[in-house]
Amino acid sequence: MFLARSLFKMSGHNPSLIRLEQRAAEADQIIEYLKQQVQLLKEKAIVQATVREEKKLLVENAKLKKDIEDLKKQLLEKEKRRGVMEVAMPAGDSLVNTSVQCTPKSAPVSGGPTSPTTVSNDMPPKDVEGKKKKPEKKGEKKEKKQSAAPGEEVKVDVSRLDMRVGRILTAEKHPDADALYVEQVDVGEAAPRTVVSGLVKHIPIKQMQNRMAVILCNLKPAKMRGVLSQAMVMCASSPEKVEILDPPGGAVPGDRVTFQGFPGEPDKELNPKKKVWEQIQPDLRTDGQCVATYKGSAFEVAGKGVCKAQTMSSSGIK
Repeated sequence: MFLARSLFKMSGHNPSLIRLEQRAAEADQIIEYLKQQVQLLKEKAIVQATVREEKKLLVENAKLKKDIEDLKKQLLEKEKRRGVMEVAMPAGDSLVNTSVQCTPKSAPVSGGPTSPTTVSNDMPPKDVEGKKKKPEKKGEKKEKKQSAAPGEEVKVDVSRLDMRVGRILTAEKHPDADALYVEQVDVGEAAPRTVVSGLVKHIPIKQMQNRMAVILCNLKPAKMRGVLSQAMVMCASSPEKVEILDPPGGAVPGDRVTFQGFPGEPDKELNPKKKVWEQIQPDLRTDGQCVATYKGSAFEVAGKGVCKAQTMSSSGIK
């Protein structure tokens, strides 16, 4: 017993055994660290996969919305061909009005041939209807002239531009132009718009994917090397550098960009002959804090903030 105890005490003070124990502890720590790193890599891979799936789902969802709209239009056209009246909401009043309009037309057919009194009674309404139609046509012409006149007098300022927050869902190089991207952009509509931008030399394609931007939506669509572009991505621009304008945090596709001091509704589509964009563009600039402005008034999304360039101050915007 004494010998066993002495051997046990000696082994407890053996330096080689102590070193082995220390190395074993260090090995355990390294193994635990490697396990943590493997777990982090797994989580990162899962996140990247979900982002890719989200992008695919966004594009597929937009396509489905477009297909639904096309089917609705086809249905309306078929109903028109069959003679079905185009009534968006079949309220009770509209149904009563249609029945009232139909009865006078059928009355002359049944009553006209039977007695002269019915013929004489039918004549004045026809005359009255004829007289009513003529003034209505003249009135319509007057209204058209009056509506056209104010349109010519509308001031040319930034309120004429339909700028919205958009999300660039995908971007790829133009098949026939090395300097152009072809993007699919969500601007809050049923389907994304196709936009062609000359940004290949300025912005890497990775930075074009799934990013927010400010989009000019009411330029007349134009083909660029065979691809129809339906909008324009707004950028701070100089001969040396280009940066896409960033909307404020919390902004979503479809949010309107407005300007204090310049109220009004934008044109449905800018008339290229009137050069509205060409007159407004020189007054679009970033200020000293990189905020996008028109004549000193910031590009603003109501309740959410202002639009900015990343680094470019005192630069033109186009």
